[in-house]
Amino acid sequence: MKIGIGNDHAAVDLKNQIADYIEATYGYEVVNFGTDSSESVDYPVYGEKVARAVASGEVDLGIAICGTGLGMALAANKVKGIRCCVCSEPYTAKMSRAHNDCNMLAFGARVVGFDLAKMIVDTWLTTEFEGGRHQRRVDLIMDIEQRG
Repeated sequence: MKIGIGNDHAAVDLKNQIADYIEATYGYEVVNFGTDSSESVDYPVYGEKVARAVASGEVDLGIAICGTGLGMALAANKVKGIRCCVCSEPYTAKMSRAHNDCNMLAFGARVVGFDLAKMIVDTWLTTEFEGGRHQRRVDLIMDIEQRG
């Protein structure tokens, strides 16, 4: 599995820690779409890069990290086919996969530390979409996107 990861200047360290953790724990390839500099950058650029990689199939899933996670998620969700959820704890990460089939995860480097980020990522990566009645709801969300 390939995981795309993107970040802005606020999340360089956490991005690197999470990428190393995913590779070491899961053996997944992590593709870096973020900045490696602490110089100020515009988070929408990096949120879009990861989202386009997910939407095109270049990577299977995406993770976006900025100060709060919100800016990256807003940018990512503008890309057709993306369902990106901001998660600051594992329960939301679980439900974002189980009920919403989210293909991108966002969180904030200024909100969660490395240990909590690992728990969120673990939960998100290991939770399967339940389908059933939830598929109907995901389809309704995607219908909204199609209508613009």
